[in-house]
Amino acid sequence: MQIESGCDSRRDLPIGMFDSGVGGLTVLKALRRRMPCESILYLGDTARLPYGTKSAETVTRYALQASARLVERDIKLLVVACNTVSATALEPLRNAYPGIPVIGVVQPGAQASCRASATGRIAVIATESTIRGRAYERAIHAIRPDAQTTGAPCPLFVPLAEEGWLDGPLVEGIAARYLNPIFHPASGSGRPETPDCLVLGCTHFPLLAGAIRNVIGDGVTIVDSAAITAKAVEAELRARGLERRATECGETRFMATDDVPRFSRTGGLFLGTPVAPDEVELVDL
Repeated sequence: MQIESGCDSRRDLPIGMFDSGVGGLTVLKALRRRMPCESILYLGDTARLPYGTKSAETVTRYALQASARLVERDIKLLVVACNTVSATALEPLRNAYPGIPVIGVVQPGAQASCRASATGRIAVIATESTIRGRAYERAIHAIRPDAQTTGAPCPLFVPLAEEGWLDGPLVEGIAARYLNPIFHPASGSGRPETPDCLVLGCTHFPLLAGAIRNVIGDGVTIVDSAAITAKAVEAELRARGLERRATECGETRFMATDDVPRFSRTGGLFLGTPVAPDEVELVDL
């Protein structure tokens, strides 16, 4: 499929998005807010989540399969609404679909953190796979070579978000175990000065932003890559002449690879609006 710049026939096609589950709905929510006229087709690969504990080879295979299902429905732009895939499989996706713009969440988040940090000390929290791949570190240093980056995996944040456990002593206690070594190191530990910017490097993590803020304090800028990614999508569509010109709100459609009732229930939590089970199509990859 090839996309011609400024081609009116493609303006009304949907934006395709995929994630390993419902976390990418935080990106969808940001897209809806920024571009309400755009139609969106979202795929959650709920049968094979989480991606964050899988090998790079497996993540790439899953990403190509999920994206193929979206591309066959005819889309004008592909959003990789998953930090793990953005960190490991963006180039294979771009090679697979050279005529379709592919936007991940890592690069926009890295750019925003470099702008937001006054000191260049930037912390990134994400899944184990994203931290292990060091994609944010590479992206940040490419923009700001003098930056000092610290990465920390926070695997328990994902199930907490999906269960709707977003605040309270238990959640803040877990957040403190992950974040205190970075933002409140023990005296005499020999650690460098603490970061002034924190990147939420997983699309689940914005739901826990309140608990995270209570742990790290008010002096740290939190970068939510979902909102930054929505801005990048808008800019890409405008640059290619592909923004939808209709005045009515676009349509949002959902697909999941397993457990539609759970996708519906948890998806409503991430979107802030109900997702009825009959709005979710069960697909096999």
